[in-house]
Amino acid sequence: MTTLALVMIVKNEERHLGRCLQSVKDIVDEIIIVDTGSTDRTKDIASSFGAKIFDFKWIDDFSAARNYALEQSTSDWNLVLDADEYVINQCESTIRRFLEKDEKKIGRIRRIDEFIQNGEKRYAQSYLSRLLPKGVKYVGRVHEQIETDLPREDLDIEVYHDGYIATDKTDRNLNLLLLELEKDPFNDYVLYQIGKQYKLKQQLRQAERYFEKSYQLVPLYSWYRHNLVVDYLYTVRGNQSFEKGIKLIETEQNSLADSPDFHFACGLFYMDLIFSDVNQYIHLFPLIEQSFLRCLAIGDTAKYDSVKGTGSFLALYNLGVFHEALGNVNKAISFYQKAADLQYGQAIKRLEMLNRQ
Repeated sequence: MTTLALVMIVKNEERHLGRCLQSVKDIVDEIIIVDTGSTDRTKDIASSFGAKIFDFKWIDDFSAARNYALEQSTSDWNLVLDADEYVINQCESTIRRFLEKDEKKIGRIRRIDEFIQNGEKRYAQSYLSRLLPKGVKYVGRVHEQIETDLPREDLDIEVYHDGYIATDKTDRNLNLLLLELEKDPFNDYVLYQIGKQYKLKQQLRQAERYFEKSYQLVPLYSWYRHNLVVDYLYTVRGNQSFEKGIKLIETEQNSLADSPDFHFACGLFYMDLIFSDVNQYIHLFPLIEQSFLRCLAIGDTAKYDSVKGTGSFLALYNLGVFHEALGNVNKAISFYQKAADLQYGQAIKRLEMLNRQ
């Protein structure tokens, strides 16, 4: 029988580890825990699940720790998770079918990320390469990636991640990424990740600088290009680098025609652009509505990493805002109601306010 190990690196994860292990203990054949210096109950919790526990001295290199952990596995395949992630669907049969096909592929899980934006909880989804055949290794000091040419396959394995809510790791990640950049100054992916950390820190001028460098270098069909373009567009919007944003949209509008997140970012960008100088940009006014309607036409999608609602309730809500600003109250209410029907809280509140007027 083909065997599967859960492989993790941890440090001071007593808050999350039990939840993660509970979610996968009946799926895997062994649990490998590599501890990089815990001072809490992390090891005790791991031991209670029958994990094989190993110590690894932290050397500011996630790939080194992950590769050491993979080396401790005796299984044919390895499922890599972090402590603040946990499986939320019945996926054992999916995993077993994938393993028993005996094909050299990488399995990609669908991770749901919980995060805070504009004071409210939002949810993003992304596919990550986490089901690995024995022998596959990681590269990269931080935001590490597997080093392989094996094909990827998206699997119906849903993993929830709430680590962005619990802890702020941007300073740690940024320091490691800058060290990585010193070794490879033209690494487009590292430049992108540095831009993301600055964006998370709300240092948008720095973020724009690194996104721009990455954008100039990134291959046309790179797996993360979509995310880079969307993050870059939000950043130039925040910095009011409007001419740069116009050029970015013109360049990418065909290749990302089927991305709701791209069109959603375009709609918000056009709003800020036009109100920055109505006389100069008023001719672009119809593009606000067109962008959000395009989001609805595409719908929420699994093709790209995406924020939940950009193809549905978030676009509907912004169409409501658009028409309310124009004085089209009935049309605004119609869009708000559709968003409220999808349980979007901001739309429900807006309807209540309008009904009281």
